[in-house]
Formats: sequence, C-alpha cells, structure tokens
Amino acid sequence: MTDPPAVRERVVLLVAILASFVAFLDGTVVTVALPAIADELGGGLATQQWVVDAYLITLGALILVAGSLSDVYGRTVVLVWGLIGFGVTSVAIAAAPTAEFLIVARALQGVAGALLVPSSLALLTATFRGPAQARAIGTWTGATTAAMLVGPLLGGVFVDLLSWRLAFLINVVPIAVTLALLPRMGLTEKRDPSRSVDWPGAVMCALGLGGVVFALIEQPNLGWSSPLIWATLVLGILSFAGFLLRQRTARSPMMPLGLFRVRNFWAGNIATAFIYGALSLNGFVVGVYLQQGAGLSATLAGLATLPSTVLLILLSSRVGALAGRLGPRVFMTVGPLLMAGGALLLLTVSEEFDYWWQVLPSVLIFGLGLAVTVSPLTSAILGAIDTSRSGIASAVNNAVSRVSGLLVIAALATIVGGTLDLDGFHRAAVVTAAFLALGGAMSWLGIRNPAPPGQPSEIR
Repeated sequence: MTDPPAVRERVVLLVAILASFVAFLDGTVVTVALPAIADELGGGLATQQWVVDAYLITLGALILVAGSLSDVYGRTVVLVWGLIGFGVTSVAIAAAPTAEFLIVARALQGVAGALLVPSSLALLTATFRGPAQARAIGTWTGATTAAMLVGPLLGGVFVDLLSWRLAFLINVVPIAVTLALLPRMGLTEKRDPSRSVDWPGAVMCALGLGGVVFALIEQPNLGWSSPLIWATLVLGILSFAGFLLRQRTARSPMMPLGLFRVRNFWAGNIATAFIYGALSLNGFVVGVYLQQGAGLSATLAGLATLPSTVLLILLSSRVGALAGRLGPRVFMTVGPLLMAGGALLLLTVSEEFDYWWQVLPSVLIFGLGLAVTVSPLTSAILGAIDTSRSGIASAVNNAVSRVSGLLVIAALATIVGGTLDLDGFHRAAVVTAAFLALGGAMSWLGIRNPAPPGQPSEIR
C-alpha cells in the first residue's frame, strides 16, 4: 500500500532537509574546530584556510556536474551516492593523521557534498508548486539551518570535552535516517539519457578554482615574486576561461549560459555571490577570533552565534510564505542591509572583550537580516527557471554561493592584513558589511517580482 500524496510530500520535504542538513552541519562543525585542528596538526592560518577551501574547491567545481548527473541518472540515485560518500569521507577525516591527509579527505568530501544540496533542492522544486513551493523552501531553509545551531554547539562540546575528530562523526545518524526514508518518497524519476556529463568542463573548472585559490592562500608565504604563485594564478585564470568557453559549445554543458538570460536568475546569482561571500567571511572570522583572539572556549564560541540561528529557524518559513505572496525584491534588499548593519556593530569589539555588549547586538541584527534574506533569495532564483531545469539551476546557484565563499576565504590573509588579530577582525567586519550592502543594492536594482496570476511573467 502506497502512502497518500500528502504523506509523500512530507517525506520528500524531510529527505530534502536531512540530505542538506548533513552538508550544513559539517560546515559549522569545521569552523568551530579549526583552532583545535591547527593546534594538533600544525600549519597555522594557512592550514585553517585549506581545511575550508579544499572542500569548497571540489564542491564548487563538481556541484554543476551534480546537476547534470541528476538529470541523467535521477535525483534519488545521486542523493544515495552523495550520502554514502559523505559518510565514508567523514570517517576518514576523523582518522586523519596529518594536515595533508585531512585536506585531501576534505577535498573528497566536497565531491560527495556536491551531490547533496542541489539534488535535495531540486526535489522540492519538482514536487511543490506556487505558494506551496515558497513555503516548502522556507521550511527547508529554516530546518536545514538547524545545523547552524547543532553544529557549533556539538562541535564545541566535542572539541572541549572529547576531540575535534569525533565532531566529524555527528552526521552519521542523519545520513542513515535519510537513506532509510528514500524509498518512501514514491517519486517517478524523469531521466534524460540523451544528456551527457561534461567531465572536461569539470576538470577545467576545478583547475581554475584550485589555481586561483592556491595563489591567494600561499601568496602571503611565498610572495608575489614567486614563479609558483604566478604560474598557478595564470593556470587558474586560463582554465576557468576555458571552462566558460566550453559551456558555450558543449552538447550538454554543466552551466548552460542561456539560464543567465533570465533576469531574476542572473541578478539573483550576483546578489548570491556578494551575500554568501560575506556569510563565509563572517562565519570563519567570528568562529576563529572568538577562540584565538577573545579567549573563549570552543563551546562558548559555538554558543555565541546561537541567537542568530534561532531567529533564522523561527522566521524563515514565515518569511518564505510572505515573500511568496508579496514577491522577493524588498526582502532581498532589506535583509542584506540589516546584516551589513549587524556586521558593522562588530567594530565595537575591543581588547576588553564583552560578548553581551560587543557581539550579541551584532548577532541579533545579523540573524534577523539573514532570516529575511535566505528563503526569498532561493525562491526568486529557482522560481525564475522552469521546473524541468530545476536541477541544473539549483546546482548553478549553489556553485555561485560556494565559489564566492571559497575565494573570500582564500583571500583572508589579504583581507585581515596577514593576522587575525583585533585589527584584522575589524577589517573583516568592514569587508563583510560592504559585500552585504552590494548584495542588497544588486537585489533592488536587478530583481523583479513575478507577475500576478493571469498576466505574462517576465521571469519565466
């Protein structure tokens, strides 16, 4: 006996939430664990940057391939691959004997992570329609960001009381539950065997991102006069240019450039680049500085951003439903500007550290702005594209968000002036606010609300 449609829809939503939860959980655990990882395995700031960026390089390069894989093999199959791969690499990370081994394991985990988020979001856009889709994405956003709550708390407790290694095994339970739920979705997969996977494009994209990131991270150590820095930078730029050229000529491109002719899609992705670059910078800098600069334990550093996460969880679904009725433009403008104001409040942090007056006000305003922004942003971008292309559209948007974070973290030493001391922390806060303000301005100038029912819609 099959489950009724309403039950299957709830199962689809739960699977989408859990599959994405795994990737989000890992990201928040990493931020809290970075100081402990550097203390045990060595390497300082560069090791911390590589632990984050090794994951993001493969994630950013292959998340587009994942969109094509979903179209060719089906979203459920790709989800299974991603879940199993993420579980195996999590165990490898927990057992890492050296920084180099850990970085390689993180890169492999990025491959698995690339299969999770786009496929889970595509499940929602293919299952739900109209206002129900906006509500589902809002629920997905709020529920998956519970990882931002659970990750820092559990990660901090594990780091302080047990080991940072065990913190990477937290996601084993949600992976097992998700695998058990997959057969109950009852979805009929729409596969397109005529499509192919653009592996040459994926290689060029990975080389492009890897070359640029290597140059940005290692430049403070080797200097701009180093031939290795210039060689990898040029290789990265040329490889990425080749990737874009191939997307114009490939039979089944990873990133169909025609998607960017849709206004809300290109404008939303530019806004995404600024906003998610800022989020990555803020998350990294706050998580590390509160431990290494302000002297908080890993657990307290994880608790520090808790109010922001609570606001996001409580408000995302409501904001998503409201944006579904009123349109996303105002939300995508006001939200980033609120976050920019919250980031600037971090300039009050001083040598005489006081969380309650110097950090908490920033966290509250930042969380409110984040709740106002995230769900409307996702809905605006994915809602602009026909559901038959939801997999690749979701993959492109996720790639943009990950690559923006990747490049910002790679340039961290330049942003903070070489050292994440108090002055560097303040510089990062200003850059974060600037990125967010640009994201809000881009949303106001570029995003258009969908036309009312019965009228021609510009964004379809």
